[in-house]
Amino acid sequence: MNFITFPEPQLRSFTEQVFLKMGCSEADATLAADVLLRSDLRGIDSHGVARLVGYVRLWEKGRINATPNIRVVHETPTTATVDGDAGLGLVVAPFAMKLAIEKAKIYGSGWVSVKNSNHFGIAGYHSLLATEHDMIGISMTNASPLVAPTYANERLLGTNPMCYAFPAGKYPPVVVDMATSAAANGKLEIAQRAGKAIPEGWAQDKDGRPSTDPNQLKAGGSLLPLGGDKDHGSHKGFGLSATVDILSAVLSGANYGPWVPPFVAFMEPSANPVGEGIGHFFGAMRIDGFRPADDFKHHLDNWIETFRNARPVDPAQRVIIPGEPETAFEQERAINGIPLIDAVVNDLNELATKLGVAALG
Repeated sequence: MNFITFPEPQLRSFTEQVFLKMGCSEADATLAADVLLRSDLRGIDSHGVARLVGYVRLWEKGRINATPNIRVVHETPTTATVDGDAGLGLVVAPFAMKLAIEKAKIYGSGWVSVKNSNHFGIAGYHSLLATEHDMIGISMTNASPLVAPTYANERLLGTNPMCYAFPAGKYPPVVVDMATSAAANGKLEIAQRAGKAIPEGWAQDKDGRPSTDPNQLKAGGSLLPLGGDKDHGSHKGFGLSATVDILSAVLSGANYGPWVPPFVAFMEPSANPVGEGIGHFFGAMRIDGFRPADDFKHHLDNWIETFRNARPVDPAQRVIIPGEPETAFEQERAINGIPLIDAVVNDLNELATKLGVAALG
């Protein structure tokens, strides 16, 4: 497996050009590219420009509306439901998160559910928007059914990520951004491209037997909830995933469980959907609704230092604060560029040829 490193501005320009070719407005193309590039910058390679081909394929199938009329369809002073009009989740989600933030500015907190959307990139992007306003940000989304609940051998849930972001003082925000499955599907895709095995507890084959083969998912197998099996707490992962599915979709009117539309274009959505598109859920809470923001951030700095300095099992490995690795990646890659594996580069260059934009080289 070979890597080719590209300057962030080059990848950003390329991504914007692709979204413009899809028919997105300049503002939407810029925003969608920003969400994807933030993922690559933060080292979450599975959700960055590697996903660009997938968005284009969905658009070609008529499942993504490049010019959506994103609108509020239900509202109270502190809550709202947004209809994404089948738009890019990369555009719909920031709209909804900013609405939650605006409500929080006035009323202390804002809560927004979303229906009729698509894959929204990394959850951390949206939660971090709230931290810029001295707010706690919450974001989550349901996803294509690839995960079998504890004791089941049937795909009923998505990887269903959730993210909580907390602003600190002298340190970067604490960002708890995680899938509720044992691993995100993107990590299996990376293993497939690299020809590597996956750890035990990530997936099972079509007969429900544990497997370390990342290709078993394509062969009818399923991902496992966080924990892997009941003895290691998979019922907790199942519970967290259920929470995301209910808040994102049952609450908003999106599809839930096995009816969530697949991200891959070669699989058709359910012929009998129970809702509209994919669902998301966002929250923003003003810290000064609980205590002065500077006091909170001072104590969160102290919290960070306390946990960072915990006595380690291995002196060479200290405790890592949630969000710390991603911040380090972002600082390093902003300077040195973003590495892409050659298979992703080839996919993007083929996409460039098809759409008539300049190749990455």
